[in-house]
Amino acid sequence: MRAGPHGHVPHGPDVSVVVIAYNDAGRLPRAVGSALRQSLGAVEVVVVDDGSADETGPVAERLAAEHPGRVRAVRLPVNSGGCGRPRNAGVARARGRYVMFLDSDDVLDPHACLNLLTAAEDTGADLVSGLCTRVHTGRVRGRERPWYPWLYRRTAVYGALRDNPDLLYDTLATNKLYRRAFLEGHGLRFAERLHYEDLLFTAEAYLAASRTALIPHRVYNWLVEPHARSISSRRSELANFADRLEIHRRIDALLLRHGDEELRLAKDVKFVNHDLLLYMRDLPCRDAAYREGFRALAADYLAGLHPRVYEEAHPMAAIAAYLLREGDQDGALAAAEYRGGSSVLGAALRRDDGRVFWSGRYASSDRARRILDVTHLGLQHCSLGELRPLNVATELTVRDGRARLRGHVLNPLGKVAGDATVTAVLELYARKRPRRMFRVAATVAHAGDRLVWEADFDPRRVRPVGAGDAVWDVRLRLDVDGEEVVTRLSGRELGGSAERVLLPVRPRLSRLAARGLRPYTTTGGHLAFVLHRDGRAWRTARAAARAPLGRPVLRAARRMLAAVRRLYRAARRAAMSRATKRAVFNHVLSRLPVRTGTVVFESHMGRHYADNPKYIHRELCRAGVPVRAVWAYESSPRGFPEDAVLVRRNSWAYHWELARAQFWIDNQGFPGGLRKRPETTYIQTWHGSAYKLMGFDQPRIKSAGPAERARLSRMVERFDCFLIRSRHDADTLVKGLGVRAELLPAGYPRNDPLVNGDPDTAAEAQALRRSLGLDDGRRVVLYAPTFRLGPDGRPVRYVDPPIDPQRFARELGGAMVLLVRPHYLCRARRCAAAGIRAVDAGRLPDVTPLLLLADALVTDHSSLMFDYALLDRPMILHVPDPQALGGGYFDLTEHAPGPVTATEDDLVAALADLDRVAARYAPRRRAFVQRFGEYDRGTAARAVVERFFTTVREGARDG
Repeated sequence: MRAGPHGHVPHGPDVSVVVIAYNDAGRLPRAVGSALRQSLGAVEVVVVDDGSADETGPVAERLAAEHPGRVRAVRLPVNSGGCGRPRNAGVARARGRYVMFLDSDDVLDPHACLNLLTAAEDTGADLVSGLCTRVHTGRVRGRERPWYPWLYRRTAVYGALRDNPDLLYDTLATNKLYRRAFLEGHGLRFAERLHYEDLLFTAEAYLAASRTALIPHRVYNWLVEPHARSISSRRSELANFADRLEIHRRIDALLLRHGDEELRLAKDVKFVNHDLLLYMRDLPCRDAAYREGFRALAADYLAGLHPRVYEEAHPMAAIAAYLLREGDQDGALAAAEYRGGSSVLGAALRRDDGRVFWSGRYASSDRARRILDVTHLGLQHCSLGELRPLNVATELTVRDGRARLRGHVLNPLGKVAGDATVTAVLELYARKRPRRMFRVAATVAHAGDRLVWEADFDPRRVRPVGAGDAVWDVRLRLDVDGEEVVTRLSGRELGGSAERVLLPVRPRLSRLAARGLRPYTTTGGHLAFVLHRDGRAWRTARAAARAPLGRPVLRAARRMLAAVRRLYRAARRAAMSRATKRAVFNHVLSRLPVRTGTVVFESHMGRHYADNPKYIHRELCRAGVPVRAVWAYESSPRGFPEDAVLVRRNSWAYHWELARAQFWIDNQGFPGGLRKRPETTYIQTWHGSAYKLMGFDQPRIKSAGPAERARLSRMVERFDCFLIRSRHDADTLVKGLGVRAELLPAGYPRNDPLVNGDPDTAAEAQALRRSLGLDDGRRVVLYAPTFRLGPDGRPVRYVDPPIDPQRFARELGGAMVLLVRPHYLCRARRCAAAGIRAVDAGRLPDVTPLLLLADALVTDHSSLMFDYALLDRPMILHVPDPQALGGGYFDLTEHAPGPVTATEDDLVAALADLDRVAARYAPRRRAFVQRFGEYDRGTAARAVVERFFTTVREGARDG
C-alpha cells in the first residue's frame, strides 16, 4: 500500500512505527519526524508515553493533532520501568501490515521502511533486519560505529535460525521489520518488568520465523549522547546484570524446548563473547561489594553453560569466563581487558613445557590447560615494553609534608632478569598540558613475578597553574638495561581510604581557592589527581553562597564565568583551527623573508624519520652542507634526529617554518591549501613506483566532483622537482598525478644503500638483526604486504602471517624465520609459533635496513617489490585475492620478478624450494630492475644535493 498526496494513507498503513518515550519531550519530535519523513509514505506512528512526569504526553498529543491519521498517541498511566510494556501497548494499537520499533532518542534512516518492506515483500520473510549504526553526538559528533556490520555485508535469506546462528549477536528489536500477522499468530510480546527484553523477544522471533531476511542497508541510527544513560546501560547497578542473566535463562529454556544443542552452544558463545565482557570491562570502576556480587551471580550462571563453550568462544573471552567461574577474579579481569595490540597485560603468565598459560591454575586439568594456553599470542617473544605490564598503585600516604606512593609492576615470564639494571622515574603531568610535569626518582626491587617500586617526594614542588590544569595523571617510567617502559598506574587497589589523602601543593594562580591534589580513580581504572578546592577564598565564597543573597549572586557569577570560558574556548578553537593557520600562512607568514638554508623535511605526513627524505638529510650532513634542518613529526618526536629542529605537524611553529623555508622535501604531500611561494623549492621524492592506479587515473578521482580534482591539482602544482626511478614512473606516476614539475631521473635516495652498500645503513641492518635474535643461521624471509581494504570496504588494520604459524613452525621453522612487517597504517597481529616474528611498523619505521637483512621477500603488489628487486634476491608475490592482480598499470603475472602464489600450499612449496626459485627467476628479476629501476644507481641522494644545494654550500663558503 502506498500513500496518497500529502502523505495521506487511504486504506491503512503498510508500516506502523511504534515510538516509545519516557520523560523525553525534547527529543520525541525528532524521532517521530524521522518516521513521518520516510520515503515510504504509507507509514503510521504510534507514540506510547510510558507514564512520563514531564511534557512528553502533551508533546505526543500535539504531534497527533498536527498529523491526524498518521500519528496516534497512547499514554500509560504509570511508568513501567522498562521498554516491554510500552512496546506491547504499541503493537496492540498498530494497524499496519508490518511493525517497527523506535526509541524516542534515536532516528530512522529516511529509506528504512521502504528498504525493509521491499525485502519482506520480495522474500516473503516474517522478519527483516537491516544495519543499525551507533552515531555519536557531542564532542565526538559524527563518529559512527556500525552494529555487527559483518552480518550485513550482503542481502541474505535464512529459512531457520540454525542456518545462521550468528544472528543471535544482533538481538536489537529496533532495526527490524516484523509482519504483524506473524507477531499475532505466534503471540510474540516483550517481557515486562525486566530489562534486556530485546534479547528474549528477538530470539523468540528468530525461532518462530519461517524465513528471516537481512539487507545491507542502513535502517536505524542509534544516537549516543555524552552523559546520557539508557535504562539498559546502567551497568553500575548489580540488578541490571541480574536482569540480563534472567533473560538469558529464559532464552535457555526456550532453546531447551526447541531441542537444538548447536543453537544453545551458539547462544552461550555469544554470551561469553559479548554480554559477559560488557560488564567485566567495567569492573575496575566498581567497588569490592559490587565485584563480589557480580562474581557470585556470574559463577552461578557460567556453571550451566554448554560444555563446549570455552573451545568455541574467542580465546581471551573464554579465559575470562572460565577463570571467573573458578573464582580467579583478577585473572579473569585481566583476560577481559586484554585485547592484544596496545592492551595492558594484567596476568603474570606461567611457562611450562614450552607452553605459556594465562594463570597459575593451569595444572588443575587437561581442559584447563587447553583453555588457558596463550602460546599462540606470542607474548613470550615480546619485549617488556611491547607487553605493557600492569602497574598497580598499592599505597598512598602523606606524612610530615612528604608523600609516599608505592606499587608493583608485573614482571611477566621473568622478562626483567634478577641482575638487570633497573631505574624508575615517577611522573605527574597535567592532563590538558602534558608538558607541565613533575618528576621524581623511584626505587625498584624484585619480588617474585613483580617489580615493587616506591617514590618519596615533597608534593609542594608540584606547581599547578590552577587554571586549565586541574587534573593530573601519573605514570611510571622504567629503564630496564636501556629499554624504556612507560606504564600508567591502576588505582583499583588503593581503596576508599586513599580518597581521603590530600597532597599539599601550591597552585600558582589559585592558591587561595585550592591547596591540594585529591586522588581518584578514572573510569578507565587509572590513578589520577584533581585540585581540591578547600582554601580560604573557597571557604569564603561558600559561606557567602549560603547567605540569603549569596545564591543568586553565585549563580550570576557562575553564568558570567561560564560565558567567559565559552568565549575563551571559542577564541582558542578559532586561533588553533587549520582554517586560521592556513589564512595566516597564505596572507601573513608567506610575506616574511625566506631563511636561506632552511629545509623542512617530512616523511609520510610526519609519522617517522624514514624513507627518501631521511637519506637526503643524511647526505646533506655527510657533504657538510650548512643547512638548517627542520623535521615535522605527527605525534612524538622520538626517533627523529636530535641535531634537527623538531616541530609538530600542523602546529603554529610548523607553519612558521614552512613559510620561511628555502626548501620543502617530503614523500607524500604537505598540507593542502598552503600556497608555496616562488622563493621556496619543493622537492617531492614520492614513496614508491606504481602498480596500482594513481591520482587522476583512479576511478574514485575520475568520478569525483570538480572540487576534489581541483584540490589534487593544487597539491601537485606546488611541486618544483619530482624524483623518478624509471621511465615507467614518468608514464604512470607523473601522468596519473598530473605532475608538471622538473623530473629528476636519479632513482630513490632510500634505495642507495641497496645498490651501493652504504656502511651506515648496513650497520643499522646488523644491529637490527642482533636485536631481533636472527643470528642463528636460519634464512630471514620478510613478509611485507601493502595497505588494503577488507570485504566491507573498511581498511584492514591487522595483518596476519600468510602461513598458519603452526604449519610454518612444522614445515619451515627449522630452516627460516618469517618477519611480518605491515604497512605503516596497519599493525601486525602477534603470533607465537617458532620461527615467526611480528615486527612493529611503528618501532621500525625505516624499511631499508629490513630489506638489507632479508634473504627473501614475500609481498603482494606492494611497491616494495620494486625496491627489493635491486638486491637480486628471491621474491614471492603472494596474492590470495585474484582481483588484486587486475586493474594495475601492467600485468603483474607477466612481469613478476618471482612466482605469484594464491594459496598457502603454493607459498609453502615456493619457500621450501627457495634456492630453485631464486635461480629460475633470476632473469626476470634483472629484467624487472631494468624496466622499473633503471635510474637507481646508488647516487640519488647525492644527485639531489648537487642539483639543489650547491649554491647553499657556496653561499656559506663566500660568507
